[in-house]
Amino acid sequence: MKKSFQIGGAFVGLVVGGGFASGQEIMQFFTGFGIYGVLGAMVALIGFSFLGMNIAQLGYELQTASHKEVVYHIAGRPFGAILDVLITFFLFAVTVAMFAGAAAAFHQLFNIDPVVGSLVMAVLTVLTLMLNVNSIIQLIGVATPFLLAIMVAIALYSIFTMDHTISEQNYLSQHQRVAAPNWLLGASLYVSYNIATCVGMLTVIGSSATSRKVAGFGGVIGGVLLGILILLINVAMFAKMDIVMGMDMPILEIAKNMHPIIGIVMAIALLGMIYSTAVGLLFSFVARFVSPKGPFYRPLVIMFGALAFMCSFVGFTTLVGKVYALMGYLGFFIIIAIVWSWLKKR
Repeated sequence: MKKSFQIGGAFVGLVVGGGFASGQEIMQFFTGFGIYGVLGAMVALIGFSFLGMNIAQLGYELQTASHKEVVYHIAGRPFGAILDVLITFFLFAVTVAMFAGAAAAFHQLFNIDPVVGSLVMAVLTVLTLMLNVNSIIQLIGVATPFLLAIMVAIALYSIFTMDHTISEQNYLSQHQRVAAPNWLLGASLYVSYNIATCVGMLTVIGSSATSRKVAGFGGVIGGVLLGILILLINVAMFAKMDIVMGMDMPILEIAKNMHPIIGIVMAIALLGMIYSTAVGLLFSFVARFVSPKGPFYRPLVIMFGALAFMCSFVGFTTLVGKVYALMGYLGFFIIIAIVWSWLKKR
C-alpha cells in the first residue's frame, strides 16, 4: 500500500507543473467553459485514473527506463515510431514551458527579471538529474501532500469570499482564452497532453513497483488525486474570476489576495511543482537517447538543460495556449494505443 501511494504521489508530481501549478492551464482547459468546467474535471479524473493504471502496469511488466519500449509494445513498430518521435518532442517542449513558468512566477511575485527565474529553475533541474533514479522519484512526489492542503485552503477562501453571483462569474469565465472549442474536448485534450508528457517517467516509476497490482493501484491513486486538484483549482478560479482575469499565474494572484505571506508560500509551492515536473520531463527526454547509467547521460542533461533555458523566452501563456493544445490532439493517438492494448488483454 505504501508503495502504491508513493507511485500515486509521483504521478501527481509529474503532472502538477505542466498541468496546473499556475492555474493558467486549468483556466484554458476547464474554467474558461464556466460551470461546465466541473464536468470536465470529472472526465479528467476518470481519464487519469484509467490511463495511469495502465501505464504504470506496463512499466512494471516491461521494466523499462524509457517510453520507447512502451510505445513500441502497445502500438507496434510503424505506429510506435511515430508516437516515439511525438512524445520525445513534447517532453522537451514542456520542459521549456516549465522554465518559462518559473520565469513568469518570479516576475509576477518578486518583480525579478524573468531571465533569472528561468535560469534558477534550469540549474536546479540539471543538478537534480545528477542524482540516481530512485532519489529522483522520491523528490518528484514529495510536494503532493502540501499541494493538496494549500489548494483546499485557497478553494475554501475563494468560495466564501466570492464577490459576484455564480451567473456573473460564469459570464466572466466564458470571456477568457480557451484552448478548445468545448468543455468535453478541453478536458480530453488536458488529459491527453499530460499523459503524453508523463508516460515516459510514469513507466519508470511503475517499473519500481513490487507487483503489477501495486503499480496499477498507484496509477489509480494518482489519477484520483489529480482529479480532486483540478476540481479545487477550477472552483477557486471560477469564484475569483473578477480577480484572476488576464493573469499569467491566476492561482498565485488569489493567494496574494488572501495575504502577502500566503502569496509567498504559494509561490514557493508553485515553483516546487514546476521543479518536480521539469525534473521528470528532462530525465525522460534524455533517457530516451542514453542510459542514465551511461557516460553520456550527464553531458546531455547539461546540454539540453541549457537549450531549454534559451528556448524559454517565448512566454508562458503563449506556450500553454499553443504547444499544450497541439500536444493534446497528438496525444490522442497515445491514448488510443493504450486503450487498444488494454482491450487486447481482455
